[in-house]
Amino acid sequence: MNTSFFQTVQLGLKSLLLQKTRTALAALGIFIGTTTVIWLVAMGEGVSYRAQQQIKELGATNIILRTKEPSSASEGQNANSRIKIYGLLRADYRRVVANIPSIVSAVPMREARFELRMRNRTADAKLVGCVEGYLQLNRLEIARGRWLNPRDRGKKVVVLADGAAKRLFPFENPIGKTIWVGSEFYVVIGQTKSRMASAAIGGSLDARDYNLDAYIPLKTFHQRVGDLVVKRVGSDFQGERIELSQITVKVENVEDVDETAAIIKTLLMKYHDQEDYAVIVPKELLRQAERTRAMFNVLLVVIAGISLLVGGIGIMNIMLATVTERTREIGIRRALGATRKHIIQQFLTEAVVLTAGGGMLGVLFGLMCGPLFRNMRAGITMIWPDLLPPVVYTLEPRIALWSVVLSLVISLGAGLVFGVYPARRAAYMDPIEALRHE
Repeated sequence: MNTSFFQTVQLGLKSLLLQKTRTALAALGIFIGTTTVIWLVAMGEGVSYRAQQQIKELGATNIILRTKEPSSASEGQNANSRIKIYGLLRADYRRVVANIPSIVSAVPMREARFELRMRNRTADAKLVGCVEGYLQLNRLEIARGRWLNPRDRGKKVVVLADGAAKRLFPFENPIGKTIWVGSEFYVVIGQTKSRMASAAIGGSLDARDYNLDAYIPLKTFHQRVGDLVVKRVGSDFQGERIELSQITVKVENVEDVDETAAIIKTLLMKYHDQEDYAVIVPKELLRQAERTRAMFNVLLVVIAGISLLVGGIGIMNIMLATVTERTREIGIRRALGATRKHIIQQFLTEAVVLTAGGGMLGVLFGLMCGPLFRNMRAGITMIWPDLLPPVVYTLEPRIALWSVVLSLVISLGAGLVFGVYPARRAAYMDPIEALRHE
């Protein structure tokens, strides 16, 4: 009995279509597993790509010095207050600039939470004391008005970020208007364009929403706000004394980054008796992000592979039931001259067709990850505007070609692996006993 491959596939499809519901449920497991592989890897690639883009935006030749709260910060001795004193100092900024010749520029900044008010409208914003170079460093753009300049140092002027401006001035131009910053009036001189929020990168950099910032000259922050920010909590006062929140230095060549970072660490260590700072090198973060991406992808593939494994077991279960139901048919085919090889080919073909069909449908659905994710995000935002965190709006799934190929290979492999036992069981039946089967 010489049955061609095409006839074998045709016969397999015919057999599968006799039990449409059972076939569909069996293929569903493979479909879900294949889709899961592609979707999870796409989401992981999207997160990784966004993190890497943010790291690249920091600049390959930049070194970031961040204030961080140590495990035990120094506290004031007042019985009714708790004042934590830690972080980078203005003296650190001067020492770094004066003693390290490889540094081309340095941008200090200080930030604290403040309430902005305009009549009955308020905005809980991050007040950022900065210098002129902060605009270019963070890739901000002016929507109207102007940015801070050297003549503004010490003056009570403020540039509002897009979100803060819209909350305080939803229907009017804010330029030239005055707002309350804490307990003082400031004149609005500019407004920045909307900027995409940045996600947290590893454990080194926090997530940041640039649209709810308010920028004032660093000298003004020092003179009008001061280093000490105190809040009343119940009957106690709690506060922090910090001179600078961050210093971003830039060197001429990428080759100088590691050496300069090492010198900065040594210099800070000499003048700080506690580890209340962090020195962050973007290219180290990039390598860390790439390692995390690889580990994340392996984890996602393992999780999705379990789904395919469960689907494969379902395929084997269906094929075993099919073998039992078609025992008499197998006996008749053997009696007419079909060899064990032909029986194995038929049942393996049916298993592969089943898994390939589920796998191909899973790939097609997986490729729709981007549009479906965006539509789901838009729908959730329409119903619950504040449910999703800002970082979700910066995420875009990125289909990885290798995940599509891998999911198809695994689905076909599942058909072969989990179809072998049912096929061999069918092939090694006793033809006489099979013919007697009712």
